[in-house]
Amino acid sequence: MAELPFLPYGRQCIDDSDVQAVTEVLRCDWLTCGPKVRAFEEALAAYVGAQHVVAVANGTAALHLTMLAAVIGPGDRVLTSSLTFLASANCAEFAGAQADFVDIDPADCTLNPQRLEEAWSDDVKAVVPVDYAGYPCRHEQIAELARSRGAYVIDDACHAIGTEITDGRSTWKLGGHPWADMTVFSFHPVKAMTCGEGGAIATNDDRLAERCRLLRTHGITRDPALLRYDSDDLAQSRRADRSPGPWYYEMPQLGYNYRITDIQCALGLSQLSKLDGFIDRRQAITDRYNEAFADLPHVQLPPRLDQAPHSRSISWHLYVLKIDFESLGTTRSRFMTRLREKGVGSQVLYIPQHLQPYYRDKHGYGPGKCPEAEAFYRRCLAIPLYPAMTDGDVQRVIDAVSAEVLV
Repeated sequence: MAELPFLPYGRQCIDDSDVQAVTEVLRCDWLTCGPKVRAFEEALAAYVGAQHVVAVANGTAALHLTMLAAVIGPGDRVLTSSLTFLASANCAEFAGAQADFVDIDPADCTLNPQRLEEAWSDDVKAVVPVDYAGYPCRHEQIAELARSRGAYVIDDACHAIGTEITDGRSTWKLGGHPWADMTVFSFHPVKAMTCGEGGAIATNDDRLAERCRLLRTHGITRDPALLRYDSDDLAQSRRADRSPGPWYYEMPQLGYNYRITDIQCALGLSQLSKLDGFIDRRQAITDRYNEAFADLPHVQLPPRLDQAPHSRSISWHLYVLKIDFESLGTTRSRFMTRLREKGVGSQVLYIPQHLQPYYRDKHGYGPGKCPEAEAFYRRCLAIPLYPAMTDGDVQRVIDAVSAEVLV
């Protein structure tokens, strides 16, 4: 009997149409900085309902550029959730600011607006709420607090492309709602859609979009309106037709090589056309898990859509159980090993950022700073969730988890 394939906690879903899209670009003149980049940006902007999308090399680059576009630097503090991947905070440190951490609401694992207000100080320049596992933050409350104090809101929606939120009257996808100055997406292979690697910034602010575009390409511009210094050749060109020669560029600000390629964006365009189907399949798997695990002892399910009056739909990136391993008479490591022996992968997402050595050593953070995030970390376990899973794969996961809980 053939051995069943291993089921990781997440993975990409690539088909022949994706391969064809990439192959077509490889046969074209442009491999990078070409027409597919702009086409992808325009398609993604239309999908999320934003005026601008700036595509970049990865989600971390996107977060870094939001800091630079907002002119955040030394002397500034940036508040974010402790329960997230390191990039949500590291982007502030990259810019010379201080990253600081706010505890989560245990009901949904997103940044707690009450804890945010308690953590506020006069040097806070931005808030980076994180839509954990695809579940949206309470963006309206967060924005009301931040904007009343002159701070930017930068939504880390790297888990949540396609999630929809509402104020009871209107509905928006993340990236298009009015409560974030910039929204960041990631297209890593485990996310809802992939470019292989890649990221994007969505915004309705013309100035912020232009700064992100400038800074992703070394800070270089050829825009005549932005050029400042005249060489002899440029002065002669301007006298003739009021525009510089086609060779001329300037670097008014130090930027980075955060460009994305046409190869990546061709894949992104193909994936974007299937995103709603991917989201539906993730929801179907989530529903099946919820049904199967509802009565398991010592296991708590993720929050449901009907528990979030500010949400219309959720693009689930992760399915994370809270398991009382001690009450089950086991450890998380042993539990994960047993699942792996049955061909089922799992992952711990995440170690609270304030407990990382860098942040403890540099800023003096430590245990007790975000107790809810710490409590969640001790029990969390993500199990497989991705669109390519068959119904049989889903049942294998259910059987494996249930067997370990009911042993």
